[in-house]
Amino acid sequence: MTPTLVREHLAHAGSAPPRVNPRKRARDWSEIQERMLLPLHETVHERLEVGPGTRLLGLSCGSGLALLLAAAKGAAVTGVDSRTEHLALARERLDPDGPLDARLVQADSPADAADDDTPPYTLVTAYETVGALDDSAGLDDTLAAALPLAARGAAVVLAGWGPPERCATSTVLRVAAKLAEPLRGARTWRPARRDDLEEVALRAGLRPDGSGRVACPFGYADTDSAVRGLVSTGLFDAAVAATDRKQVGKELTESLHPYRRPDGTVWMPNVFRYLIARVP
Repeated sequence: MTPTLVREHLAHAGSAPPRVNPRKRARDWSEIQERMLLPLHETVHERLEVGPGTRLLGLSCGSGLALLLAAAKGAAVTGVDSRTEHLALARERLDPDGPLDARLVQADSPADAADDDTPPYTLVTAYETVGALDDSAGLDDTLAAALPLAARGAAVVLAGWGPPERCATSTVLRVAAKLAEPLRGARTWRPARRDDLEEVALRAGLRPDGSGRVACPFGYADTDSAVRGLVSTGLFDAAVAATDRKQVGKELTESLHPYRRPDGTVWMPNVFRYLIARVP
């Protein structure tokens, strides 16, 4: 999702922090969940012809899979994220002293990663899933800080869930919203709206320049892997805070039953949307 195609922290007033282990969740994201978005990254890179000459800024880059794919094509990549555990895993993939042109920065804002010698970026990616949480103010602020670092005409890529009827995982994510109901003001999952991506782009002053849909099925070796992967997205943080990790796991396991195959694997077809916008 994350980041990340999916935002993985909870911001709400008057409640305890989610009872999750940041290091374990980052590892679950990297090893289980992040690869589910591989078709999205590959499609975007192909459409924008990412390669030598591309200077990519990845916002909320997570554990760096999308950056690795771009760097392997010859792009110069910079990833920014505030989460220590995720960046540690990204550094395992993108060795700053290795052959790839990669830079990773731990910062709350992409502006903190810039200096006077930083050339303008030609591509900015925000794979944090727009619309997944019922609050986009954080992404608005991140884009506002990032766009001054981009060249005129640079592409900015936003991503989000497709129509709920095309996303099997929507039925599972409704569990997150239901369990989080006791926490007023919690940022919880909601179904995607048709113009979510366009609204974010227009608020940022960007010019939409094309969009597309990509099949991103979520497939897991077993139910336990599915629960761990889904929890790692951060979309269940409010549910965990409102109940507990055990209750969330129980409810998730039950909701996954329709998607279990006879061999025990879990398979949920999904469609994601992406929007390409341009810096004026």
